[in-house]
Amino acid sequence: MSAQDFHPALFLIRLDCRKGTRHWFFRWMLMRAYRFNQSSMIERVAFDDDAHTLSISFRQTGKYFYYDVPATIFDELCKAVSVGTYFNEQIKGRFACRRDPERRRFGPKDE
Repeated sequence: MSAQDFHPALFLIRLDCRKGTRHWFFRWMLMRAYRFNQSSMIERVAFDDDAHTLSISFRQTGKYFYYDVPATIFDELCKAVSVGTYFNEQIKGRFACRRDPERRRFGPKDE
């Protein structure tokens, strides 16, 4: 993997929402990002070094945020021979996780 594989990107991410209100807190963050063209499971990842937040966009289920992730996990994920295997063995179930609140769902709304 070369330095050309990492693409800094600017993301607007909702960090917190107070239940029952319309007050949203946003923060601009400069993140390191990587796209996986060969993975059938993960499309792209991004990492915020300051917040230690890993964003993973799955091909089938959308985007999830993983919190308090060391930078080495992101670096190793980007270098992994099998991204899905690395995710299952080193990330899944090991870090606090939340689905992207901006993810749009199709179908009827929950009542």
